[in-house]
Amino acid sequence: MAYKLKEVTIRTNNSEEGTKKIGEIWGDITSGKLPLLFDTEHMFQQGVSPVSKYSNYSSDESGEYDLTIIAVTADFFQKIETAVSKGLYKKYDEKSENGEIGVCTRNAWEKVWLEQKSGDIKRAFTEDYESTVPSEYTKDGKPHCYLYIAIQ
Repeated sequence: MAYKLKEVTIRTNNSEEGTKKIGEIWGDITSGKLPLLFDTEHMFQQGVSPVSKYSNYSSDESGEYDLTIIAVTADFFQKIETAVSKGLYKKYDEKSENGEIGVCTRNAWEKVWLEQKSGDIKRAFTEDYESTVPSEYTKDGKPHCYLYIAIQ
């Protein structure tokens, strides 16, 4: 009997060790060890995209939080874009000119932290979402990181 997961959660932080844990869980998902994108028989789940959800913050980005990787369909992105249009979230779209997905992700988060520090945004620290898209799936051939940050 094949089964698939809908989400996987770890408790982590932004330390070097926490970042390593995040990389390990993503490796388990992309390899199929954790059947989020593939079922237990290694069949790819059509129409499913992985999204990171950051929640249950102990304080702010310097503390512990839950990272939940969820399998979403296109309607998720429609709903989150509606939340952006209502002013509940701010959307960040960063791309990497050199093709490194980690660079665009880092740049997106650094932009959030800079705007937070300068007072341009006030984060709610409820649920934030991140969708990274490899270059082979984008129109411009560059990897993108889309952040949806809950704001007050």
